[in-house]
Amino acid sequence: MTVDKNPAYPIAVEELRKGKKMPLGIQLRQVKYLNNIVEQDHRFIKKRVRSMLGLKSFRTATSILSGIEAMHMVKKGQLVLLDK
Repeated sequence: MTVDKNPAYPIAVEELRKGKKMPLGIQLRQVKYLNNIVEQDHRFIKKRVRSMLGLKSFRTATSILSGIEAMHMVKKGQLVLLDK
């Protein structure tokens, strides 16, 4: 799990592990800039979600967001489309 340098995260993770609510195999990585990259990647999806809060069906919202995320990945070069 990648989080920023907030000192509360290690304490919270330890409490979750003691309460057996978090698997022991999950590692906590406190890297300020790496977390910022993850947040920036989600920014585009968050912007779309806010404008679509009126969607009533979870199934419809899931389909639309999956399509938006796939197109964003193509734009960033994270997904290669193959011609058949």
